Amino acid sequence: MRTHDKVLCWTYGVIAFGALVATWSQNLRFFAQEDNGGVWGFVRATYANPAAASITNDILFLLLAAFVFMVVEARRLGIRYVWVYMVLSFLVALSVAFPLFLLARQLRLAHTGSRSSP
Repeated sequence: MRTHDKVLCWTYGVIAFGALVATWSQNLRFFAQEDNGGVWGFVRATYANPAAASITNDILFLLLAAFVFMVVEARRLGIRYVWVYMVLSFLVALSVAFPLFLLARQLRLAHTGSRSSP
């Protein structure tokens, strides 16, 4: 594996880890609050005001674009179980799942010797 591939893989891994800590530290704080409303309370809170709704809508459209990219790239490169990354986007966070997909993609590109990597 080339140095470039290793750096990208480590970068994606660090981003995924940082995103996991950043998102779940806040998720746990939310769910630790009394009368949080559970999952539906969480979803309602994402539209609590125009700023939150803007960010939520931004992330939802980014999610759609990321899903299209993941499916296309998974088919093109033969990356199996792309659906796992999609499910993780909802269960964990898109900011965790997408870098993990990019890491898997980079490993596949390095393995096949493709020069179309970023």
